[in-house]
Amino acid sequence: MFEKFARLLFLVSSFTPALVWAVPVAQAQYELPRHEHESTSRSVLLKRQDIDLDPYPQKPRVTFRPDGTFKITVFSDLHFGENPWDDWGPRQDVNSLALMNTVLPDEKPDYVVLNGDLITGENTFRENSTTLIDEIVGPLNQLKIPFSSTHGNHDNEPNITHAEEIRREQLVAPLSYTREAPSWANGDGYGPGTYWVPVYTKETDLTPSLILWFFDSRGGYSEGAHSTPVPDWVDAKVADWIKLTVARMDEAWGPADKVERGSLAFVHIPPHVVQSLQRNLNSTQDPGLNADQLGAGSTQASGQESVYGNDQPFWDAVNAEIKNLHGVISGHDHGNEWCKREPAKNVIFCFDKHSGYGGYNSAGWGHGVRNVVFRSPKPSVSPETWIRMEDGETHARIVLDGSYN
Repeated sequence: MFEKFARLLFLVSSFTPALVWAVPVAQAQYELPRHEHESTSRSVLLKRQDIDLDPYPQKPRVTFRPDGTFKITVFSDLHFGENPWDDWGPRQDVNSLALMNTVLPDEKPDYVVLNGDLITGENTFRENSTTLIDEIVGPLNQLKIPFSSTHGNHDNEPNITHAEEIRREQLVAPLSYTREAPSWANGDGYGPGTYWVPVYTKETDLTPSLILWFFDSRGGYSEGAHSTPVPDWVDAKVADWIKLTVARMDEAWGPADKVERGSLAFVHIPPHVVQSLQRNLNSTQDPGLNADQLGAGSTQASGQESVYGNDQPFWDAVNAEIKNLHGVISGHDHGNEWCKREPAKNVIFCFDKHSGYGGYNSAGWGHGVRNVVFRSPKPSVSPETWIRMEDGETHARIVLDGSYN
């Protein structure tokens, strides 16, 4: 009875702005103490209004195929724009585009994720840095493939910022679903790429069956001549954004665990808890390249002792609030491509495959992508994932289900 009453109040408040402040459900939903100052309640409700459950009214709906499958191909660490002053740098961009133009027609993904470090911002020139986005999204535009981007530490540099990349992408790519977070959750302007994308079973469905979550782990340096380091973790205020967003989704569409709505999350820099996973890898059980030793700077909030664990509010909120979460996928560490279950939160973490010819590399690592295939819109049917190399070889195939390690 209370649930029906709460839903009715939500609907009324959506169409009657004058009643917004009178809705008592907000206090229960967001655990505001009854004695909290009125300005705090008003602030929370204003933040709640920033969360639009129809964020792409002018774009085609992203949907599963008629056979009930949905394929994502992830390109990570493309690192365009290195050494523009010599022949070596532009050659790497040509090689990276060749990889994209080989992989995309072969794999025929329904959706693509560019999972951070699109550009090596410290090498580019300020006056034309964003035009590298035009090159990167060119193959996606040509094949009319919808996609999203996250952004990495090299995308925040004196000559480029995450926000500038996002706005350029929105300008030149009609099927980009990348967007900016509300100002109160954008990491002081250097982490704007936190958002979500709904995926529907059929175009006519009223509610999505899958949510793709994208989080901005910031890092790098501020723009301009007097550049300073940017924190390399998802801002703590994003935890509030997650709670508010999930609450709105649950109110409007029903709780994810009751209506069978799945989720998958992407963030460029891995959460700090991933470091401890590497010590217990089993090459048979946890297949994939394991050539990058994780240490300071390899994961979020790990550069110095004073910031250790500053990504914990984000990590706690992701795992507490987002139900039916199939996994969390990151790039950043080019020599790793393994997956492992994080036991404290009981969630599977996976590295991407280093895709770009820019960025650091080593003999034998090669270049490729991570594929993720949902075999059904129902979250009870777990997705399958594997690494595909540029030459078509595949390996490290696993199913992201409850039995995985």
